Amino acid sequence: MDLLDLSSTALYTAFVLYLVATFFFGATIRDKRTDSKKGKADKIAITLTIIGFIAQIVYFITRWIVSGHAPVSNLFEFTTFLGMALVLGFIIIYMYYKLSFLGLFALPIAMIIIAYASMFPTDVAPLVPSLQSHWLYIHVTTVALGQGILGISFVVGLMYLIKQIDQTVKSKKTTWLELVLYFLVVTLGFVIITSSFNLAGYKATFEYPQGSTLVTTEYHLPAIVGPNEGTLITEGVMSPLFDAPTWFQGEDAGRKFNTVLWSIITGSILYLIIRVILRKRIGAALQPLLRNVKADLLDEIEYRSVTIGFPVFTLGGLIFASIWAEIAWGRFWGWDPKEVWALITWFFYAAYLHLRLSRGWHGEKSAWLAVAGFGIIMFNLIVVNLVFAGLHSYA
Repeated sequence: MDLLDLSSTALYTAFVLYLVATFFFGATIRDKRTDSKKGKADKIAITLTIIGFIAQIVYFITRWIVSGHAPVSNLFEFTTFLGMALVLGFIIIYMYYKLSFLGLFALPIAMIIIAYASMFPTDVAPLVPSLQSHWLYIHVTTVALGQGILGISFVVGLMYLIKQIDQTVKSKKTTWLELVLYFLVVTLGFVIITSSFNLAGYKATFEYPQGSTLVTTEYHLPAIVGPNEGTLITEGVMSPLFDAPTWFQGEDAGRKFNTVLWSIITGSILYLIIRVILRKRIGAALQPLLRNVKADLLDEIEYRSVTIGFPVFTLGGLIFASIWAEIAWGRFWGWDPKEVWALITWFFYAAYLHLRLSRGWHGEKSAWLAVAGFGIIMFNLIVVNLVFAGLHSYA
């Protein structure tokens, strides 16, 4: 087995260990036996989590050796590192508070992020000229660490809302909470549908004009939407129902739009299946799991996660990013979409801390802000990277 195979195996092993650990964390909550037996399941769960994290470090180091640079230079590598940062944040919080229930929610979110990363090309490629700098390691890893820690605030904020919102009646709060859970299911749907067609080896090639030249793109999902003014070259596959609109910009815009549609369709079907099985809202089904959890403790963990993650993100996303921008492009700041949304993210969490400290926004209001903040991070990761064209399009 060469190093690249070892790297892939280590990442897969980490994912499986996180999955098994989640079940053990769940057993500590639902188990009505003695505290000593619960403690045993708890120890097994955190041990598996730490071993999984070590396996992910092995993935990171071996891929670094193979590529010759820190593996954070494309969407697969960065998103995988983000998942690892979230697990690291959970381990740190667990060691301090010894809260088993947090693993039942944090690890599935981390697994969804890692699974999402695996949908992108995993090939090792040389760095483009603008990335050939030690600032790659400093800037990108710090951003991912900051976002991973902020992700813990999202997990805990979501737990707070699930626990505190009255699920016996339908309201705006239950609707918004269910919408957040729906988007998580849609992300899972993206992983499922993409994995399925990748395993089936589905491919469809299109040719379309880009400027004055004709370029080709390869679809790995049946084409609901094709490239604007594109022509299907592959025979015997589904023809697109319509073309991508002209306002959908960026490289391979039609293919990305097609993936978004498939994700929404698959996620919606999966969500309906879950609702039929549970016979209630997902939030209402999860609420009993948090019956014995103290709301004030969740609020405290959420706040501490932001107070740690925000300065780390500030260093990586603004300060280190500006220094590297000056070195690479000769200016500290431009209005590239990625830079704009990094600034929006920073302002949002700055507002969170301001409202929390000066306006007394504790509890439910604070939890909603934590959930919305991570939504902005995910928008930056998914939509800005995949849809908007800019200087960061190499990601």
